[in-house]
Parts: sequence; structure tokens; C-alpha cells
Amino acid sequence: MPTPPPAVTRAATLGDVAQEAGVSLATASRVLNGSRKVAENYRVRVQAAAERLGYTANLSAQTTARGTSAVVALLVADIADPYFGQLAAGVTRAAEAAGLITTIAITDRDAERELRLVRTLRGQRPRGIILATSRDASDPAPLARELEAAVAHGARVVTLGAGVAGSQVVPIDNLAGARALGTAVAGLGYRSAVVIAAAEGVRTSDDRVAGFTEGFTTAGGSAPRVVRAGISRDAGYTAAAALLAEGLDEGTLLFGISDVVAIGAISAVRDAGRVPGADIAIAGFDDIAAGRDIVPGITTVTVPLEALGAQALEAAVSDDWDGAAALPLEVVLRDSTPRR
Repeated sequence: MPTPPPAVTRAATLGDVAQEAGVSLATASRVLNGSRKVAENYRVRVQAAAERLGYTANLSAQTTARGTSAVVALLVADIADPYFGQLAAGVTRAAEAAGLITTIAITDRDAERELRLVRTLRGQRPRGIILATSRDASDPAPLARELEAAVAHGARVVTLGAGVAGSQVVPIDNLAGARALGTAVAGLGYRSAVVIAAAEGVRTSDDRVAGFTEGFTTAGGSAPRVVRAGISRDAGYTAAAALLAEGLDEGTLLFGISDVVAIGAISAVRDAGRVPGADIAIAGFDDIAAGRDIVPGITTVTVPLEALGAQALEAAVSDDWDGAAALPLEVVLRDSTPRR
């Protein structure tokens, strides 16, 4: 005889959970949807009942009812860059605490790719879209229209550092942080510097170039040369190698616009037979963990990346968000810039 098909087990419904817990359907719904306006004893009973019955929420139905999903989308330029990894950690931890899921997408600093990603994400009705990419001086009109449409459908758009039309902004005072760094290294006796930066028009890079130049020259240094290379380890290596091949005087300071750029520069200095720190000084920005562990440790500006990520999540989902002051940045002097 043929084997009969297995019996189909009906998935538990919200009504089943409410009956099992001995509460109303509305109370069960509030508990399982993450509402904080439920007595703790009811919350415990509903969660226990849901676990016993193997209940899982119908996310599609919730999205239809609310107009948005329990998802926050985070767009980063490069997940391999520890800057974005630490930032993402702050977003995802805060999202988990709020009962939300984080979707991470990578733009590769490509404007067309960013536009396609935003368009795709908009169709998923996320609760918020956090743009942690490197913004240009002017955002393309198609991206602005996509973001406006996302806002019209209930999403909240958040940008870090530099905003786009209609977005909540979590500020990063790159200008002041870089100014403080320029002042500090000039105070150590450095008078000649080269900045390895991104292409002109990238706001984060431009602010750091301007701030460093102001601080360094005001404190006695010469106006630094600016080399436009990129915001990656390889960009830092290539730019520093070219500068070394041209000839860099002992005591010159290389300021990488980010720590990963500075790490690339350190490798180039070492590969050229020079001594990082004692011969060619190096400074960076962000204070990623790797910059503390390599030899010599990199002089940098500490950016509280995980706290920024948590702020961005709050801005994306909180109805009480009314802006925030920029978190304090701090110069950290290490062995890559010994006193001269």
C-alpha cells in the first residue's frame, strides 16, 4: 500500500496564543508586536504561550497593517572597512533591543548602485533607511526622489554627518575633530604635512582636509599638500608609495583621511625601507581597533562609532527624536607621531 501523506499541522495563530495565555487578542498582539504598554505578568504569559505553540508573527500581514515593516535598512559604502563594521554593530544592537531587524546593503561608493538599492528597499516598506555612505557635495535628483517616496510611504530617512533633503541628520563634527588633530601634531613639532584624501566633493573628506589644514597652519605648520586618492587601504598605500618615490623629507607627516588610509600609508613607508613614526610620521581619523594594534600605533581622532550607530537607529524609529548634538571627538596621540 502507498504511504499516506503526512498530516498537515496548522500553524499557530495569534488567537491560539491569546487563548493559551488567557488574555485578549489585543493584549497578545501588543506583546508580540513589541509594545511597552503591557503589564509584565501578561507579557510573560503571552511570550511563554507563543513559545509553547511555536508561534511566529506574519510579517507580511504586519507590514500591510502598519504600512511599514519591522526592518531598518542600513546602507554602507564598504562593509570590509572597520569604520562601517563598528557603525553597523551599533545599529544592529540598538535595533535588536527595539525588536527590529537590520538589513545591510553595500553601495561600493557607487551612486547608481545606491539608487538601485534604495529603490529596492523602498518596495520592502522599511521602518527606516540609514545612509552611512560617503555623501558627495550634491546628491543626484533620482536619489532624492526615491528617498522622498520612501518617506511618503512611512519610512524615516537618516543620514550620518551630511544630510539629504527630508532626512534626519546624526551629526559628526569632522571639521572640529580634524582641526584639533592638526593643532595637536603641529604642537609636537611637525611643520610639513601631506594629506591623503578622497576626491574633491566628498563631504567627510573635504571637512577633514579643511579642519586639519586650519589647525596645522594656525599652530605653526606649513600649508599641507593634498593628494586626492580615495578612502581605502589601497588608496593610502598607492598614494604614499608615489610620494615616497618622489622623495619625502624625514619628519614629514602623512595624514590619511581615515585610519584605513593611514594603515595603507604605513605599509608603503615600511616597504620603501623607511621607518613609520621615527622617519615619516602617520596620522589617521576614526580610531578603529586595528589602528591601536599595529606597530606603531596610529595617532588619530576617536569617533564613537557604535554610539553613532545607536543614535542613527533612534533617529530612524523614535517618534520623540528631535535631533542631537554631535558626539565629542577626541585626539589620541600614539607612537606614529613621536615628538620632534
